[in-house]
Amino acid sequence: MLLTLSGMSAGYGYGQGKVLDDYIQRAFSQNQGLKQQSFQLDKSLYALQEAKSLFYPQVGLTGNYTKAGGGRTIDIPIGDMLNPVYSTLNQLTNSQKFPQLENQSVLLNPDNFYDVHVRTSLPLINTEIWYAQKIRKENITLQQASVNVYKRKLVKDIKTAYYQYYQAGKAVAIYNAALLQVQENIRVNTSFLNNGVTNSTALTRAKAEQQKIAASITEAENKQRNAAAYFNFLLNRDLDATIAIDSSIFIPEEILPPPATTGNTRDELLQISQQQKIASLFYRQSKSYLVPKLSTFLDLGSQGFNWNVDSKSRYYMWGVNLQWDLFAGGQRKYKAQQAAIDVSNLQAAYNEASNSFQLEQQVAENNYRTAVANFGSAREQLVLSEKYYNDQSKVYKAGQLLYIELLDAQTQLTNAKLQLSVAFAAVQTAIADIERTQASYKL
Repeated sequence: MLLTLSGMSAGYGYGQGKVLDDYIQRAFSQNQGLKQQSFQLDKSLYALQEAKSLFYPQVGLTGNYTKAGGGRTIDIPIGDMLNPVYSTLNQLTNSQKFPQLENQSVLLNPDNFYDVHVRTSLPLINTEIWYAQKIRKENITLQQASVNVYKRKLVKDIKTAYYQYYQAGKAVAIYNAALLQVQENIRVNTSFLNNGVTNSTALTRAKAEQQKIAASITEAENKQRNAAAYFNFLLNRDLDATIAIDSSIFIPEEILPPPATTGNTRDELLQISQQQKIASLFYRQSKSYLVPKLSTFLDLGSQGFNWNVDSKSRYYMWGVNLQWDLFAGGQRKYKAQQAAIDVSNLQAAYNEASNSFQLEQQVAENNYRTAVANFGSAREQLVLSEKYYNDQSKVYKAGQLLYIELLDAQTQLTNAKLQLSVAFAAVQTAIADIERTQASYKL
C-alpha cells in the first residue's frame, strides 16, 4: 500500500482536485450499491415499455381438437317424415329411385372436430391501462431521484474516507517524526551517561517512550490500512489498492469558506414529490371504474370435422366487447379513499422532510464554523508547542533541564501536530457535509 504525500508538508487547506474527482467518477461506475440502484432504474424503464405495449394490438393463436363418444343426442325422425313420401314416388315412377331412410341420432358433443384461429384484440377505451402507463412514467423519475440520493451520499462517504485516510497517513508521519526525536534523545542521554553527566534514569525513560511511540505507530498504521480498505471498498477495488493524495487540494495556511448556498432542491424531496404524483394517479385510477372498458377483436381461422380444410371450413368473426362495472359493494369507493389518504400522508411527509433538511443544513454550517475555529486554535497551539520544544531542547542539551521536562515538551509538540491533523480532517469533512446538505455536487 502506498501513501502519496506530495505537497502535504506545505500546510493545510482544502479543495477538490482532479484525483479525488476521478475517484468519485470511478465509484459512480463501480460501486455495487449504486449498481443496484441503476438496475432498479432499468427495471422501471422496462416497466414503462410494458405499459405502453398494452395499447398495441395483441395477436395470439388458439386451437382445440375434440374427440367425443356418448353423451346427449338429438333425435331427428328423417325416416318417419320422408319414407311415406319416397314410397309414393316409387309407386308413381314404378322404380326404386327413392330409398327408405332411417331415423338419425346426432351426438351433441362434437366428435373428431377441430377449431384453429388467430385472434387480434385491441383496447379502444381502457382508463386503467392509461393510468398504469402514467404511473410507470412517474416511477422512472422517482427511481432516478433515488439514484441521485445514493450518488450524493456516496460522494460524501468517499470524500470523508479520503480525508480520513489522509489524516491517518499524517498521524503515521507525525509519530515517525516523534520517534526520530526520541532516538536522538536516546543518543544524547547515552552520551551524557558515558560522560558521567547524568544517571541512567533519563536513558531508561527515553527508551520507555520509544516503545510507547512504536506502539502508537503500529496503531496509526492499522487505522491507515482500515481507512484505505474502506475507501477502496466504496470504489469496489481491491482493498489493498494504492491511494494517491492530490497535493492540489491542500492550500497552505488557508481555510476557505464553505460552498455558497445554491438553492438546489434535495433529491429526497423530489422522491417524495414523485411519490405524491404516483399516489394521486392511483387515486384517479381507482375512480376510473365509472368509465366503461371497450375493446374489439377479430378471429381468422378454420374449423371442421376430420381435419377437413376447404373454403367452407375457413371463417372470420369480428366483435366488440363492453365491460362496465356498475356495482361492487363499495369496493372501488373504499379503494379510492385509501389512495386519497396516501396523498395526504405524503404531503405531511414532504413538509416534515423539508423542515428536517433545513435543520440539517443549519447544523452542518454550525459544525463547519466550529471545525474552522478548532483548526485555527490547533494551528496556534502547534506554533507555540514548536517554540516551547525548541527552547527546552536547547536548555536540556546545555545540561540545565531535567529530561522529564524535555519529554513533556516533546509530547506536547506531538499532540499539537496530531490535533492539527485531526482538525484539518474535521474541516474537510464539514465541507463535504455542507455540500451534501445543499445537494451542490454536480452529478
